[in-house]
Amino acid sequence: MKKIKVYIERSQFGYSAYMDDTALDYSCLGEGKTVEETIGDFNNAYNEMRAYYEKEGKPFEEITYEFYYDAASFLQEYAPSFSLAGLERITGVNQTMLGHYLHGRRKPSKKTIEKGVNDFARELSTLHFA
Repeated sequence: MKKIKVYIERSQFGYSAYMDDTALDYSCLGEGKTVEETIGDFNNAYNEMRAYYEKEGKPFEEITYEFYYDAASFLQEYAPSFSLAGLERITGVNQTMLGHYLHGRRKPSKKTIEKGVNDFARELSTLHFA
């Protein structure tokens, strides 16, 4: 089964999720005001595409997919949970630069924020409370 990347990006009306360029006979798109709505809409689009192919008697190539954020969408989605000051401590990227990423004025390399956030998540996952 192919594994496909689905990108989540901010859009004019909220967020959109779209499939990586693939050699599939179909493509799916999700939209919503929140990331959660967008992922739900994408999942519905995928299931509707499968049902359409079945109805038409066409072979449908099942896939697995993972969602990927661009930096601006990640920062926008998690802004209520992380301040820019907190993200600076987690990622090592200064607040001014994070602001540029958030507003789309600059694009970081994909590892710039991802590594710091993943390291922080691993650290949190090892915590135990008494």
